[in-house]
Amino acid sequence: MDTEITAVEITVIEGDITALRADAIVNAANSSLLGGGGVDGAIHRAAGPALLEECRALAGKQGGCPAGEAVITGAGKLPCGKVIHTVGPVWRGGGLGEAELLASCYRKSLCLAESAGLGTIAFPNISTGVYGYPKAEAAEIAVKTVTETLPQLKSVKKVIFVCFDRENYGLYRKLLEGRPGGNTPGFPASGPR
Repeated sequence: MDTEITAVEITVIEGDITALRADAIVNAANSSLLGGGGVDGAIHRAAGPALLEECRALAGKQGGCPAGEAVITGAGKLPCGKVIHTVGPVWRGGGLGEAELLASCYRKSLCLAESAGLGTIAFPNISTGVYGYPKAEAAEIAVKTVTETLPQLKSVKKVIFVCFDRENYGLYRKLLEGRPGGNTPGFPASGPR
């Protein structure tokens, strides 16, 4: 299994996910899919009205998106190819299945990228903002879930954890040290796909 994952690059950068040129970026969405605060609001603002219209259509069709699930849309004016919207859990102390829901966000996002034949996917720090998930625990779940899911995929060849703050960047960098394919230098947010 380790020999399979070494073909995949996992990296961490500190920056603005809305400026990243990747096949897909992941939006830490709310269940309405209609934009909000944090990374969700930033992605919707940068993408322009086309993303909101596509999300409205999805929400009208399926009634939003529950925690732990993910949906894929176009990217509007963003430099990426697609946006995968996933709804992370609100932290309520850890005894209400939050870890399983957070892991599901990463796993289902990767599976959607795989289904769409996408090679590069970038994740924000899901649920660690207003949803209050402890950053260290969230980072461990993210790295563990991604590294366990990647060997099952064929098209996804690069995973980028995009951290908006120095604390998350340090946590992810430390977790990726010594992992196969991990802790590789990241490219600038405006770099090539």
